[in-house]
Amino acid sequence: MSVAVPTSIGVVTPQHFTFAEQALFVTESGVGLSPVTVEYETYGTLNADKSNAILICHALSGSAHAAGVHSEHPERVGWWDDMIGPGKAFDTNHYFVVSSNIIGSCYGTTGPSSVNPKTGKAYGIDFPIVTVADMVEVQKELMDHLGIRRWFSVAGGSLGGMQALEWAYSYPERVLSVMPIATSAGLSPQGIAFNEVGRQAIMSDPAWNNGSYDHTELKPDKGLSIARMIGHITYLSDDSMQEKFGRRGVKLGNVRFGQGHQFEVESYLHYKGSQFSRRFDANTYLYVTKAMDLFDLTAEAGSLKEAFRHTRARWLVVSFSSDWLFPPAQSREIVQGLRSTLADVTYYEVQSKYGHDAFLLETTELTEIIKKFLNRVEIKGESHFGATAS
Repeated sequence: MSVAVPTSIGVVTPQHFTFAEQALFVTESGVGLSPVTVEYETYGTLNADKSNAILICHALSGSAHAAGVHSEHPERVGWWDDMIGPGKAFDTNHYFVVSSNIIGSCYGTTGPSSVNPKTGKAYGIDFPIVTVADMVEVQKELMDHLGIRRWFSVAGGSLGGMQALEWAYSYPERVLSVMPIATSAGLSPQGIAFNEVGRQAIMSDPAWNNGSYDHTELKPDKGLSIARMIGHITYLSDDSMQEKFGRRGVKLGNVRFGQGHQFEVESYLHYKGSQFSRRFDANTYLYVTKAMDLFDLTAEAGSLKEAFRHTRARWLVVSFSSDWLFPPAQSREIVQGLRSTLADVTYYEVQSKYGHDAFLLETTELTEIIKKFLNRVEIKGESHFGATAS
């Protein structure tokens, strides 16, 4: 008996959808935008009754390019390519998978680096503050455009998990199952603090110019690089850094400030920061991290029990043992809130040494967990819908 081997979905071409060309899209902050363009990718085939669609939500620095090889940039493989494709966790032989770039980002969806039609220049910090709820509203516009009545599942890690939670809160009737992974219902004070230090690094760069830098010339690359270095530390664990770098470096006699990097971990962080500043927009970093800070489902609803009172979805909540940015205790709070409503919820704490990055790296175990969950959702189908939560 032969076993099917998962393969890549191949070359993927980004698609674009524009709305709010006549009427404004009003953000949660009360500021209107017109028009709004969304970049998205799809994988697999939408079935006749459009019931097999799964929405994948990306994290802070992610994009719509979640799987396959980018048609315009063949060196770019999707950020969750190990999870999306034929025979993979999100099996494109069976599901129609949608991945869209969030509002406020810089990868094809309207954000601070987009051209403001009123001025002909980039919005910069004239772009309105956006929230996770705004991200979901834009995804709902795309959903309606695609003619999808209900997502078979909404899944995402980190900020993507926050979007999944918001979907279940704002549109409980439009999600059959929900998968928040390595996330929380509200960022911790420590998480907010790290984000603020990163933002200050950007805004302290003279080239930031109060957000009005020239995107083709001098940009606050140094500040953005430092912000990424700070952020990247929070994505790793002490064990993973010890294993990857240890204290390997040069001897004391060769230490010179401003002349190279003495430890391997220093070199790694500088490389990551420099690489990031070449592909990401500094103002976008400000806006997206602030959206993460502002997300607080408990405050928004009054309690997690109240937030999930109307849920009819089946839930898979996943955390990782070494994740100190979104520790397992925060996932267990979500689970407790769900169970207080008698929701159908499965919880896994994956043992991993990779810290927060584990949701991108522990793909073998995640694949097994997600496949089993989706199969169970499919078998049980609609039966949970219409039940009354206590």
